[in-house]
Parts: sequence; C-alpha cells; structure tokens
Amino acid sequence: MTKHKEQQYINIEPEQSACSSKEFWSLQPVTDWLFRQGRLVDNRDEFVSQLARQLTQSGAPLDRMTLMFPTINPLFTGTSVSWSSDTDKTIHFQARHGVKESERFVGSPLQKLLESGRGVRQSILELPDDAHNAYLDLKRDGYVDYYAMPVTFNTGLNSAFIVVTRASGGFRACDIDNFRLVRDFIAPTLEVFSLRQLSKSLMDTYVGKRTSEKVLSGMVKRGDADTIHAALWFSDLRDFTQLTEDLPADKLLKMLNDYFEFVAAAVTAYGGEILRFIGDAMLIVFPIDDQTSPRSACRAALEAAYDAQQSLAALNHMRRRHNEAEIRFGVGLNVGEVIYGNVGAPDRLDFTVMGPAVNRTARLESLTKDLGVNILISREFSRLVDRPSKFLGDHLMKGITKPQSVFTPDINEE
Repeated sequence: MTKHKEQQYINIEPEQSACSSKEFWSLQPVTDWLFRQGRLVDNRDEFVSQLARQLTQSGAPLDRMTLMFPTINPLFTGTSVSWSSDTDKTIHFQARHGVKESERFVGSPLQKLLESGRGVRQSILELPDDAHNAYLDLKRDGYVDYYAMPVTFNTGLNSAFIVVTRASGGFRACDIDNFRLVRDFIAPTLEVFSLRQLSKSLMDTYVGKRTSEKVLSGMVKRGDADTIHAALWFSDLRDFTQLTEDLPADKLLKMLNDYFEFVAAAVTAYGGEILRFIGDAMLIVFPIDDQTSPRSACRAALEAAYDAQQSLAALNHMRRRHNEAEIRFGVGLNVGEVIYGNVGAPDRLDFTVMGPAVNRTARLESLTKDLGVNILISREFSRLVDRPSKFLGDHLMKGITKPQSVFTPDINEE
C-alpha cells in the first residue's frame, strides 16, 4: 500500500546510501502536505511555518529556515520570511533598495548565491578568519551548518531557500539531497506567492490600496463603480504652470516629489488615503464607515491640513538654503460622497473619481488663491468640526449654479 502511494510522485526520495535507514528521513509526508494542503495556504508566513513543521516532523535536522520572495516595489526589493525552532514563529524582513551596497549584503552568502546562481554551503564550525558577519551571528547562536539554495522562477526573478542546523556534525549528504528536492517541489508555490505579491505591490503603487483591492477582487468591468462617504481633501501647488516654465525637468520633478511626500506623510498620520494624483493636485479621502464617524473623519482631515501647513515653514527653510523654490499649496476640505469606477474604452480602462462633492472640493481649493488663505472648508464640513472658523461669504464656483458658503479655520482661536 505504501509503495503504491509513493509511486504517485517521481523521484521524491534521494539515494539512501549516504545515510543509514535509521538516519534517513522521508520526504513523502512533506510532499503529501505540499500537494494537498500546502499549495492552498495563501499567507506566506503561515506557509513557511507549516513547511518548517512538516520538515521537522519528518525528521529533517532543521533549526532555522528562510524563504526569499522578490518583488517590484518603489521602496523594497524583496521580502524574506524566517522560521526558528527556538520560537516556532516567523519573522519578516523587507530589504530596501540599495541593500546590495550595504555591509549586511556585500560579501554575504546571499550575495554569492544571487551572483553565481549556485548553492552556498558553509560549516559554521570551520569559519575562515575573514568570515562574514552573517556566519558569525549564526555561530554565536549555536548553529553549526548553513546551506542556501537558489530558486529560479519562469519570470527570471530569483528566490532563495536557506536552511540552518544545530545538529551535531551538521547536514549529511542525504539531508542536502532531500533539501534540494524540497526546493524543487516548493518552487512553483514560491513563484505563485511572488507573482501575487508583485501584482499587489504594483497595483498599490500605481492606483492606491483601496482601488487595488477592488481591481484584484474582480472589479474590472467597464461601468463597475463604487461609492465612498468621506471627508475630502483636494490640494495643488501654487503657480505650478509658471514653475513648469522656469524650472529644469529634474528640479520640477524633485519639487513635485517633495510636495507629494510631505502631504502624504501629514494625511496618512491621520488615516487619510491618497485616492488620486491629478497633475500637481491630490485627491485624498478620510473614509467614513462603521468605525469612523463623519465628525471624526472631518476632524482628522482638518488636523492633517493644519499639520501640513504649519510644518511647511521648516521644509521651505531647507529649500531656501539649497536655492530651491518654495513649496506653497492650498487645501479645500469638504464632506460627501465620492463615486469612482471603471470608465474608458472596452480594453483600456481607468479608475476615475467623480461626483458633486469632488467638484466642490476642487473648487474650494481653487478659491483659496482668490481669497488669500491656505485652507477653505465647506459649510457642511464646518458644522462637523469643533475648531472655530471665519465665514468668508457666498461665492460662485465654476459649474455650480448657486453661490456656495465658504469658511476658513481660525488658527488664532482655539
């Protein structure tokens, strides 16, 4: 019965001559788990934990295991998930761009693996005098043998499967053979994880987290739309048209990026989410839901606007020291519904944001220039915040029939 079951898989066991039958550990339970339950695990940390447990339960001399997941991300070049027998838990490490120039990477076994495309084996008990800190750290923690294997995907992105042991004598030949087979069997699952992470990362980067979740969940048909009730923020740079004429392209891009980063830091601290970049403008939402009331969302948006405007002086001081143009921007704040969804040609779509509340928020920001203030809020918004505000009159806005009442927060009156 056992022989028939093992014949379902091809070459899953190495030659056993390297180890006695008593020492040999079977891959069959591991592959059974991998092809039945393991491939259905949709969380990387849980997959690593369960794989490590399956290996140790099968008798593998394993005390630490790491799997690498490469990605394409503006901040990170990849993620690794490590399991340790000491805690039976996993830890995450995200490698930022530039890590390959760091002391952590240069001369490390991982550098050798990625550059050569070949496995790296090192006895921790017999380290050379110039051993890398990665090995010294392992020796300090009582490990005796290290083996890292490359994992190559169809996309060309490279991963790695790393195993470390404290077993007396280190890894045996049959252990190495088994780990190589495990590497081959888990490679398709690792590639699925990496491609899934790649898709999520690119979508989050280019369309935002909220829209990304909608698209990846299947909201891709033209005409599909969603509605958000939120406090709304619209801001753009002062004199941007003139700046595009006066500044070289590299300085203009740097200024835009400084502005976007500065505003993003202020709004995300209060739970805001950038829904869309529109040239030099930003549409940001502070969602209203079961956990966040309209009053709380509006208060968060206003506090973010205050923080952004009040800390702008320090940023501009630094820019003046570097002979760079000052950043000045206005903010319009409103509350209402945002409709966003798929519009465009049948096979070329865009997630467009629309609705009366969006238009009025943009018009409020535009009016800040005429009224000489940095922040303007609508009547609906003013009724939901505790800070005092000054009424600046009723004003006509482009595309809106009736004059709209506008207010500016009174910073001097708390």
